Amino acid sequence: MKHVNIILPLPLEGQFTYSVPDKLENRAIPGTRALVPLGKSKKYIGIITGDVIPSVIEKPIEYKNIIAVLDDQPIILPQQFRLWTWIADYYMAPLGDVMKAALPTGLKQLEAYKPRVELFVMLQYAFQDESKLHRLLDSLARAPKQLAIVETFIDMAFSESSNTELSNVLLGQDVLLNRARSNPAALKALVQKGVLRIEEHEVGRLNTSLPPRMENIKPLNRAQSEAHENIVQQMLSHAVTLLHGVTSSGKTEIYIHLISEALDRDEQVLYLLPEIALTVQMMQRLRDIFGSRLGIYHSKYSDAERVEIWQKQLSPEPYDVILGARSAVFLPFKRLGLVIIDEEHETSFKQQNPAPRYHARSAAIILAQIYHAKTLLGTATPAIETYNNAREGKYGLVTLTKRYKDIKLPEIEIVDTKDLRRRKMMSGFFSPRLISAIRTALSENKQVILFQNRRGFAPMIECPICGWVPKCPNCDVSLTHHKSTDIITCHYCGYTTRLPEKCPNCESNEIRGRGYGTEKVEDAVSELFPEARIARMDLDTTRSRNAYEKLISDFATGRTNLLIGTQMISKGLDFDNVSVVGILDADSIMNYPDFRAHELAFAMMSQVSGRAGRKGKQGLVILQTKSPKLPLIRQLMEADYSSFFADQLSERRKFHYPPFYRLIYIYLKHRNENTVNSAALELGSRLREILGSRVLGPDKPTVARIKTLFIRKIVLKLENGIDYTHVRTYLRQVNMALLADKHYSSIQIYFDVDPV
Repeated sequence: MKHVNIILPLPLEGQFTYSVPDKLENRAIPGTRALVPLGKSKKYIGIITGDVIPSVIEKPIEYKNIIAVLDDQPIILPQQFRLWTWIADYYMAPLGDVMKAALPTGLKQLEAYKPRVELFVMLQYAFQDESKLHRLLDSLARAPKQLAIVETFIDMAFSESSNTELSNVLLGQDVLLNRARSNPAALKALVQKGVLRIEEHEVGRLNTSLPPRMENIKPLNRAQSEAHENIVQQMLSHAVTLLHGVTSSGKTEIYIHLISEALDRDEQVLYLLPEIALTVQMMQRLRDIFGSRLGIYHSKYSDAERVEIWQKQLSPEPYDVILGARSAVFLPFKRLGLVIIDEEHETSFKQQNPAPRYHARSAAIILAQIYHAKTLLGTATPAIETYNNAREGKYGLVTLTKRYKDIKLPEIEIVDTKDLRRRKMMSGFFSPRLISAIRTALSENKQVILFQNRRGFAPMIECPICGWVPKCPNCDVSLTHHKSTDIITCHYCGYTTRLPEKCPNCESNEIRGRGYGTEKVEDAVSELFPEARIARMDLDTTRSRNAYEKLISDFATGRTNLLIGTQMISKGLDFDNVSVVGILDADSIMNYPDFRAHELAFAMMSQVSGRAGRKGKQGLVILQTKSPKLPLIRQLMEADYSSFFADQLSERRKFHYPPFYRLIYIYLKHRNENTVNSAALELGSRLREILGSRVLGPDKPTVARIKTLFIRKIVLKLENGIDYTHVRTYLRQVNMALLADKHYSSIQIYFDVDPV
């Protein structure tokens, strides 16, 4: 009997072996889905990966039979399985977790996906004859609603072609009734008379009717043309090329030309962006050119839509260009030739929770290698590791130093808020200079962006009398106040409660907020600038599918003229009329307790600054900080990435961080603090036996309890050149040995490889 290996969507290592009944042998091929039993009563949909070599099968074991094979053709291509295997191996995640992340829910559960169906109306064959049709119309003279339906049906049938056979015409029921201004009762009467019939037909959810308009591709200017030619040359000798171009230099136009050239070679293109907000704006730009050859794929789409995109990619006529966020890397491709990763520095490309904790940039580079395709990384602020790879020749490097139409980079003015507060010149969290710049911009019908990388009204609530601070009962964090709903909430587990009127500790009525988030900024702006048309972009205002699109559209068309936001607004959005950008609190970004803090701050503030003055005259950025003397601030002012990179590289080398060392974080979680402490100490001790001083900790992370689970963290610093495959094998062995101990069997342990 034939046996096959199957991946199940479970967080378990390895694959499962099943027997294949004789009647299913021809259908049980790699890449197809199979319904299989597990345990006494559970059933799962798994992916068949291949036959098991007979000599490998242990004879005493009676393997369970596959219940059913669900596909006639593979839904997973061999290239995808190779990517899944790489992700599971490199990021030390179970293959089942990779499957769960990769596939839409509709492909993992029975009856989870339902095709979209609509009702269509057809004329019965008996009335195809012209004379009978005339007699029918005469007979309906006293039924005007029915007559209107039949006349409208005939008009619509012949509106496109006079050669149309009435027997071949299918018209949507809703469209027909709306056009005829009739009702379902009249249609039902015609069906009962045997004049019309109604059929249910499957229709797709995807818009595939927009024709490509390649003439909309704009010609490149001289700087862009040189960069384009250099990219083409670099791709001849490098699998990966970095385009380091300043903000508003026109990188997207270069991407569009490269996409067009790939399509001319009959290649598919994957275009990755870090945020859905960016996808919305880029979608319209690319759709105006590539039309129905463009597919969009991200988590805000319904699961049914994602299933249909997946199926289209497996069809004879797949999308030629896929634009998407992180999860688009898992889509099937048949002839992938080019991968573009825009804003490659963005940490949003890294999946944090749940597993697999993969980096979409790295996964996309591997995907391109599997297909022998080329990868282009684009950004104004490259990740340190990326730029180091380019400097050392591992990646090709192309620079673009001029903005489109030679517009100057924005002028950055530094405001010392520590000095202003000492002199009592700050208006809340606004300096006089920022207030003046906003007022001028609004009076000149320009737009303003204000950047504050905290959402909510007040990050912390405190009683000034006794010092009481409301804490989350499930996590080691204070609760954030959201004024619009008058609740305090935990941004880790979602716990919410009403804001108390009195301090529960001392019954004081003077509870007040400390710090400020975007919601509080919005309140303050409303008071200072009542004439402003304000919008706020953060996680609280963008939860629905269309929220991004509406916010961006309103700001792009001028319906709003002052946009307040978190890091979402820093990520490559393109607005023509922004003249002023205000960075309200640079210190909160720079002082984050992480070795990447300055790298993230430089990227975030450079990117949000780049939203100013993209069209027309030079923009203005007001950067408020208590630390104006920091080298990072000067490097931002001068847009001096080279100096910033040199400083960061020196620090990274000295303190053993990437790109000179590879990091792996090991997290342990348990409901009992003593148990997790003991397990972490034991695991750290075992790791030091082989890895020695490369092991740091265990220690408490910044937030040491989330969702009632206590957390401990071990850090591994692995120098370049170490046998990483051997290290991964050793880590798995130590992990399994610890969990085999009955005292620690309920501990949760997971790895975060290349954390950001």
